[in-house]
Amino acid sequence: MARNAETIRQWRLLREIEASHGVTIRQMAELTGVTTRTIRRDLDALQEAGFALYDQSVDGERRWMLRTGPFRSVDEAGFTLGELSALYFGRTLMDCLVGMPFHEDLTHAFAKLERAMGPHMRAFLNRLPDAIQAKPGPKPPQLAQHLSKTINRLLDGALHQQRLSMRYHSLSSGREKTYRIDPYRLVYAQGGLYLFAYVPSYGQVRTFAVDRIRGLTPLDETFDVVEDNSDRALTDSLGIHEGTPEHIEVEFTREAAPFVVERVWHPSQTVSPQRDGSVIVGLDVCADAALKTWVLGFGSRARILTPSHLATEVAAELTEASARYANHAKRPRKPGR
Repeated sequence: MARNAETIRQWRLLREIEASHGVTIRQMAELTGVTTRTIRRDLDALQEAGFALYDQSVDGERRWMLRTGPFRSVDEAGFTLGELSALYFGRTLMDCLVGMPFHEDLTHAFAKLERAMGPHMRAFLNRLPDAIQAKPGPKPPQLAQHLSKTINRLLDGALHQQRLSMRYHSLSSGREKTYRIDPYRLVYAQGGLYLFAYVPSYGQVRTFAVDRIRGLTPLDETFDVVEDNSDRALTDSLGIHEGTPEHIEVEFTREAAPFVVERVWHPSQTVSPQRDGSVIVGLDVCADAALKTWVLGFGSRARILTPSHLATEVAAELTEASARYANHAKRPRKPGR
C-alpha cells in the first residue's frame, strides 16, 4: 500500500509541475502532505526514471519544471503527460477484457507506446496500474477465439455496410434461428458484447448477445442505414434493453438509503428523502429485466411504489422465491451435510 501511495504522490507531483510555471519544494510538500525531505527523494526518483525535471530560480525562489524533450516521440502522437498517465491507469480497467479479442490488440498497442520511452520511464509508468484494481470476468480461451472471428466479421460488415446471414441461439426458445441482418454497431455493456442490427424481416433494430452468435456468412448485398435508434437501448434502460420509458418510483429503507444515493443509477434519477430516513428514487426508464434485477437485488429493503403493474410483477417474483426457499427448508437434510 505504501508503494502505491508513493506512486500516486509522484504522479500527482508530475501533473502539478507540468500544469504550472514551476513549483517550489515547499509548495509540493504542502500539496501532498509530506515533508520537504520526502519531496526531494521523490524528485530524485522521478529524474532517475527519465523525467526531465530541473529547477530554476524565479523571483528569488527555486522552482521545479519539466522539459518535454524525453516525450518527443510520444508528443508526435499528441500525448501530454496527463494523458499518458491516464492511459496507464486505464490499462487496469482494460485488463477486464482478458479473454476478449480486444485484449490482445490492447497489449500490442501498449507495446508500441512503450517503445517510445526509455526503460526507467517505462518502469515508472508500469507501476501506475498497481494503484487501482478491477475485477475481470472469466472468459474461456475457446470462447475468446470464437468471439474474435465473430467480432471481426461484424465490424467488417458494419464498416462496409454488408448484409450478413446470422445463426443465433435464442435463450427464450432454446433453439437456433437464422436471421438476415444489417450490422449497425457493437456495444460493450454489463460485462458482455451486444450487437445492434437491423432485421429487414422485422423492420426494426434488434439487440443480440454476441456470445450467442453461432455463425456469420457475408451476403452479396449491401445496405443503407434505415434507422438507428439503438441509443434508446442505452439511454432508456438500466441495461441494454429497449422499450417505452415509464416513470418509476422505488422506496428504499433507511438502511439501504446511503448505498443508493451515493451513486447515479440513471441520468433521470431524482431522490426524495423521507422523515424516517428512507428515500424515494424516481427514474424514467423502461420496466425491463434490468430494472427488476436492480430492485430485487436490494431484497426487502426496496419497494416499488409506481407503476402498479411493475410492483405486481416484482411481488410475484418474491412470492415465488419465498415458496422455493420454503420447500427447500422442508426437505430432510442428508446425513453428512
